[in-house]
Amino acid sequence: MRYSRQREMVLQAVIGNQEHPTADQIYKIVRKRDPKISLGTVYRNLNQLSEVGELLRIPVSDGKDRFDYNQRSHYHLKCTKCGAFTDLPQGVNNSIDLLLADIKDQTGMNVNPERIQLEGLCKTCSQMKETFDSNNDIMGS
Repeated sequence: MRYSRQREMVLQAVIGNQEHPTADQIYKIVRKRDPKISLGTVYRNLNQLSEVGELLRIPVSDGKDRFDYNQRSHYHLKCTKCGAFTDLPQGVNNSIDLLLADIKDQTGMNVNPERIQLEGLCKTCSQMKETFDSNNDIMGS
């Protein structure tokens, strides 16, 4: 693959963003540096970078794929309230690896690790929910 300034900007936008951005988010980042870049160019470059293994494309249940520069096997957490998308801490990855090995032993199925995404409320959203619930308990008394 030949060097392209636009492809490099797309790659750097992903590398500089630990939240596994969507194509639309990458487009907004890159557009600040190059207002003439099109969304189609961003998608084309993301596809090429994913195909050659420079980026990991993470299919997400809401239909908006995420992109990750981290190529080592790992899993992801998604907040169902704010949409935050992060890596699962390395120590927890080991527990899931053991679970996947057990699944393979018992069923013969190799689970695709890139498809594993755990969903729930992030720490911030959980704290806001607890505050909201406790305020409603006080108001309802």
